[in-house]
Amino acid sequence: MAKLQDWRSHYNLINSMMAIDMVSIPITLEQLITAVQQLQPEERAEVARALILVDLRSDLRALIQELYAQPSVDEITDDNIMAEIKAVRQQSHQT
Repeated sequence: MAKLQDWRSHYNLINSMMAIDMVSIPITLEQLITAVQQLQPEERAEVARALILVDLRSDLRALIQELYAQPSVDEITDDNIMAEIKAVRQQSHQT
């Protein structure tokens, strides 16, 4: 149950981050790194978490797009599953 709560917390954080209007400030990567290095450890950790969540969100979006791009799979029945299990067991006994 704790993992579900953690997931909900991360999900809510992502949604709250996405609801914020984006601000554009011209800054170099070096300036950004310098600014982050000046933050307190807790604030640096928050920046790190935010970056990870952005990456996870884009990875999740790519995965969803990939799954939707695949052709639909025929419905698998219990009989199909049992036949596959029997075939694998037979194969493992033969080797």
